[in-house]
Amino acid sequence: MSNTHEIMSPLPGTFYRSSSPDAPPYKAEGDLVAVGDVIGLVEVMKQFNEIAADTAGKIVSFAVASGEPVDPGQVLVVLASA
Repeated sequence: MSNTHEIMSPLPGTFYRSSSPDAPPYKAEGDLVAVGDVIGLVEVMKQFNEIAADTAGKIVSFAVASGEPVDPGQVLVVLASA
């Protein structure tokens, strides 16, 4: 059985999975991520903050859809340990 890890939002704002509406998402479910890989953005008052993986693993699921509001400490992504 693999362990899971949750990447949480450090800020309140709006979560986006890509850099613009026409751009592909940074990562998708099933993708492998390394420490430091950008998995999305949280926008606060027109300032975009990159959200990076703090551990390596495989993306199991996104807990928030792109464009949804998030609170600090809210789970954004669930990773399975690599």
